Amino acid sequence: MPGGRLLRRGLARMVVLTGLAALVAGAFAAVILALGRPPTRAEWGVLGLSAAAAAGCALLWVPLRGRLAARLEGDGEDDALGALGGRLTRALPLDELLLQVAETLRRALPVDAAEVWTGPDGVLERHASDPDRGAATLVLDPAEQAMVARAGVFGPGRAAVWLPALVDGRAGAALRVAPVTSAGQVLGLLVVERAAAEPFGAADDRVLADLARQLGLTLRNVHLDSALQATLDELRRQAEELRASRARVVHAADAERRRIERDLHDGAQQHLVGLAVHVRLARELADADPAGAKALLADIGREADEAIARLRELAHGIYPPLLLDRGLEEALRAAARRSGVRTRVEAAGLRRHPPQVEATVYFCCLEALQNVAKHAGDGARTAIRVWEDSAGLRFEVADDGAGFDPTAAPGGAGLTNMRDRLGAIGGRLAISAERGRGTAVSGVLPVGRDQP
Repeated sequence: MPGGRLLRRGLARMVVLTGLAALVAGAFAAVILALGRPPTRAEWGVLGLSAAAAAGCALLWVPLRGRLAARLEGDGEDDALGALGGRLTRALPLDELLLQVAETLRRALPVDAAEVWTGPDGVLERHASDPDRGAATLVLDPAEQAMVARAGVFGPGRAAVWLPALVDGRAGAALRVAPVTSAGQVLGLLVVERAAAEPFGAADDRVLADLARQLGLTLRNVHLDSALQATLDELRRQAEELRASRARVVHAADAERRRIERDLHDGAQQHLVGLAVHVRLARELADADPAGAKALLADIGREADEAIARLRELAHGIYPPLLLDRGLEEALRAAARRSGVRTRVEAAGLRRHPPQVEATVYFCCLEALQNVAKHAGDGARTAIRVWEDSAGLRFEVADDGAGFDPTAAPGGAGLTNMRDRLGAIGGRLAISAERGRGTAVSGVLPVGRDQP
């Protein structure tokens, strides 16, 4: 108990003074006995001066001893802080490190209780205390954080104004609070308390301030390490997504080549083979049956038109000629007319961009239109918007159809294709949907302002 410690110190001083007085008296008696006779008047004067000098030395010894002990205790505090500083530089678990800080504080000052509070963004938690006081939370608003960060070590008066929750239940105790800061940001608090009869002094404040400074550097390094680890984890995740995206792009390119091969073989090639057969028949009938040859030539003309139409459809699937010749606005309007979905296109005033950029926007909008036709329901209306701002070239395909719950329904192949197309040239895709309230698919691609 603090009162008991104070009483013991007083008793110790009384014992020391009594012992010194007894020692001086004993020495005086020993001198008289050594003379073997009563001292003369002159000798009594010398002995009196000697006794007075001894008494003075005895009286001065107690404060001198206290100061010497304080100096030695201060060296002990420095040793304890030095040892703790060494531990702060090691890769210890944070909880273990904070507990060592609390234990060192309690021994070095000494105090009845020591606490370490830490946390981000002004939400501080009592992570360590000696003796253990359990978990607690302290919330600082921005104004309180600014005042605490500039305060230095402070006592219960300021704590009651700035951190009233911290002084609850500490009535009658001497309290000191040291902010743990770094770059003007509050990272935590060191809190120590004693009985009111033993107030804190300048040496105690120095110990608290030194330890808070060391701990601030350590916590800043811990936060930087955590941020670095989070960044590395995000980079690893992005690298994995990039590898998967590239694999899907390669697979999609192979599948597209096979589709084009099938379309050419089953469509345009069959029409052309049929045309070649009919042309030979027409040549054979030209002399023997002119009327039959004429009718066959009419069939050949219709088949040629069908072959041209099939080739045009195939070309639209590969790269629309209209997109290459007239740009995004005209190509999207033509696609909207073919889609069978009521669609409004807003893309006026667009400048031209590289073919891969325009093709990415075009095919993403087509994919979104196909999703509307499949999932939005009958009567859904769609708006396609394409515009440019400081972030790049943007597009949005929004409908007022059935919608869906993005958290419950994973993205299908269409959305994956769009993400892969955009990701291949540095773009991003976003989905906004709500069941019964439609869906909006949007994307942005970075484009240079110096493009023609």
